[in-house]
Amino acid sequence: MDLPVMPPVKPMLAKTAARIPPGMQYEAKWDGFRAIVHRDGPEIVIGSRNGKPLNRYFPELEAALLDRLPQRCVLDGEIIIALGERLDFDALQERIHPAASRVRLLAERTPASFVAFDLLALGDAALLDTPMAERRAQLEEALAGVEPPVHLGPVTTDRSVAEDWFDRFEGAGLDGIVAKALDLPYRPDQRLMVKIKHERTADCVLAGYREHKSGPVIGSLLLGLYDADGRLQHVGVCAAFPMSRRRELMAELAPLRMTDPSGHPWSDWRNEEAHAGDRLPGGPSRWTGDRNLEWTPLRPERVCEVAYDHMQGDRFRHTTRFRRWRPDRDPQSCTYAQLEEPVGYDLESVLGGGGDGGGSGG
Repeated sequence: MDLPVMPPVKPMLAKTAARIPPGMQYEAKWDGFRAIVHRDGPEIVIGSRNGKPLNRYFPELEAALLDRLPQRCVLDGEIIIALGERLDFDALQERIHPAASRVRLLAERTPASFVAFDLLALGDAALLDTPMAERRAQLEEALAGVEPPVHLGPVTTDRSVAEDWFDRFEGAGLDGIVAKALDLPYRPDQRLMVKIKHERTADCVLAGYREHKSGPVIGSLLLGLYDADGRLQHVGVCAAFPMSRRRELMAELAPLRMTDPSGHPWSDWRNEEAHAGDRLPGGPSRWTGDRNLEWTPLRPERVCEVAYDHMQGDRFRHTTRFRRWRPDRDPQSCTYAQLEEPVGYDLESVLGGGGDGGGSGG
């Protein structure tokens, strides 16, 4: 493979905003696996957001991309699976399976699609420094008449249309709108786009658990985010699971349990002084009293998406709500940068009784 933009490439990322900003290009936010596709003649690489190839998990998509894409190109897009009239992320997750026979079976039962929404290179030209509006025009020309399962994602520069999409597309399983400045160059791994979601979510590192008060099943999952210095900080927990799921999680997470916790990022949690410099689980608090703060360390290798209402300082204000595992995410990519623009609350309207006290979702 010899392209002007070579793999691996980390995709350009987005910051969360409370509302749709004016004067930009707007796209649907697809609920799938982000993927950078490199195609050079008969060679194709479907790269995940952490740079690892996804080809083996989507053989039917590999064949379709080879058949439908320009001979030499690099595209940014999303791998999705639609079941009925909705996107199905659970079906997508099932494709990340070690058994090739299982992958082949699922490729027939639940075939994937690719939605293209940006163009990083075409022919011998790298387009990373080309303004977004120009990249979009070239993308539309390159994919004119493209057929499923490869799609060209719809866009608009009309904010009212984007607001309509934000409301209507949710019923199809999409989770918001992405806004891009018209003169935006493509900058891998930088948060230069804007995302507006129906609920605030974060991808967190699972780094431990506490047992339930009723016995040896999962009580709560301990969540972490990496700070700017690369340290994993404890940011909260998610704990609302049916009892049957608590038992399943105990068995599911058993391979990650650490018999020797000395190498764990939070191994110093019993040292009270350590809590002064880092957020660690089990810290002294006037709320905990005599409650058992023991927890079981897990190798910080798994990522989960959780929903939350808002942040208090550098932690989640309330217990988060588990949404799903994210096997496509690298734990090291789970940073506070996701939360750079928290959703604001209009305190004046609350104190004055002139509103419901809430901000719009981000």
